[in-house]
Amino acid sequence: MRSGQTVAAELVETIDETHLKMVETMWMPVLFQRVKQLVDQGQSTSDWPQSWHWNWRRKMDRIQGLLAFRTFALICEGDLQGLMQVNTAGVCRLSEQADKHLTYVDYVETAPWNRTEIVPNARFKGVGLTMMRAAIEVSHEEGFHGRIGLHSLPRAEPFYARCGLSDLGIDGTCENLRYFEMTAAQAAAFSR
Repeated sequence: MRSGQTVAAELVETIDETHLKMVETMWMPVLFQRVKQLVDQGQSTSDWPQSWHWNWRRKMDRIQGLLAFRTFALICEGDLQGLMQVNTAGVCRLSEQADKHLTYVDYVETAPWNRTEIVPNARFKGVGLTMMRAAIEVSHEEGFHGRIGLHSLPRAEPFYARCGLSDLGIDGTCENLRYFEMTAAQAAAFSR
């Protein structure tokens, strides 16, 4: 969505070499420029974009050939707007759905020009929402009824709360990140 108007985008299953090159040649220069600005301003590393160090090529290499993983790229106006990796071998933690299967969102990232922490005016809004809808759809395809789970980077926590996921608190077994989970009922409400 740009300036309140919906624009057409394509969600492509499977992150490929073209997408990885777009990250390396388009995303990373913008991220590194922002990090340089923050360093020049004397800002702490805690103020840096939290995913600045992610290496999507390495992430894809680690899951090569593993059937439980699916990846997605969101393309709009010829540019890569978002990436997501999900794992279909996740298990629920919420007591009401404990030990049922869910789709676990390993990584989701929006292009730097869509993030107000990096640029003053985001080019597109709704990339994260589109990726959440895709994760819910994968969950339905797998027979998990929309159940998803994920660990959130700290600055993304309010987004997942607004999406209606349940906050299960800080997970000391996963880098002290906050764990969120969505029930089938929450997925249905989100998709309306």
